[in-house]
Amino acid sequence: MTEQARVLVTTPLPSGSETALLRAGHEIVRAGGCTHADLIRLARDADAVVCTLTDHIDEQVLEAGSGRLQVVANIAVGYNNIDLGTASRLGIIVCNTPRVLDEATADTAFLLLLAAARRASEAEQDLRNGRWKGWRLTDYLGQEFADRTLGLVGYGRIGTAMARRAAGFGLVVRHHTRRDTGQPGWTGDLDEMVGEADFVSLHLPLTPETHHLFDEARFRRMKRSAVFVNTARGAIVDERALAEALHSGTIFAAGLDVYEHEPRIDPLLLTAPRTVLLPHIGSAAEQTRRQMAELACQAAADVLAGRRPANVVNGSPAI
Repeated sequence: MTEQARVLVTTPLPSGSETALLRAGHEIVRAGGCTHADLIRLARDADAVVCTLTDHIDEQVLEAGSGRLQVVANIAVGYNNIDLGTASRLGIIVCNTPRVLDEATADTAFLLLLAAARRASEAEQDLRNGRWKGWRLTDYLGQEFADRTLGLVGYGRIGTAMARRAAGFGLVVRHHTRRDTGQPGWTGDLDEMVGEADFVSLHLPLTPETHHLFDEARFRRMKRSAVFVNTARGAIVDERALAEALHSGTIFAAGLDVYEHEPRIDPLLLTAPRTVLLPHIGSAAEQTRRQMAELACQAAADVLAGRRPANVVNGSPAI
């Protein structure tokens, strides 16, 4: 327990997000635009770190804070940017920010599904660039939703929020998880679901097991009319394989908000047809981003006060 602590905040936060830390009297070190070397240096004098998914909190950073650093609060649901094994070994609590961004991220996923299926991005670009010559019967033909099948890979809070939206558009929803959810539409056979689905949307974490889960072979299993959406983590998908599938017509379209090597994107993907690309805006709603930052700051304040926060992702460290 630390009465007055030093908290490293790696990015500018929405106004009012730091209230829990300020009320406790903690010193806040605001260090926007940290390099990895900066993180290592600043971690040595930090009792807590509030970070984002773009901060690589690896063994070097955690070892630098060893003996003082008590908590890393990640402003994201995913936490693949943090070395959980090292954190647990050093007794450092790691927290994330689930639940508050579920609806906003599902909104973005469905936006991508609609836009990619109906070729909205391509049509808008033609209009803005003067290439649209007026209505024609065979222009911009896309895919309809009613009575088609949406396959959800992952069925946590965001996946189930996506399913609710899909039901309103008349889609038949199936989902795949490693263990039976006991819910209608579950299948344990990912390849079977992918082969039968008209639309596929990813809602699962990035782990060693899910890295490149969608590769060239899996895209070949999909329908040529299929639409693929990813708002989870970029490295779940082999980006080059997806780009080649789009260029070759192996699948019909894709909508992406995350990328394998952000912010760098494979040039072949940038030129792929019938592709909607967004710059990782899944949770980018004002209220959502503020709540995420508040939740992370509250988690850090809880640990510093000797309380166990609600969203601990590494189970072994004790308060």
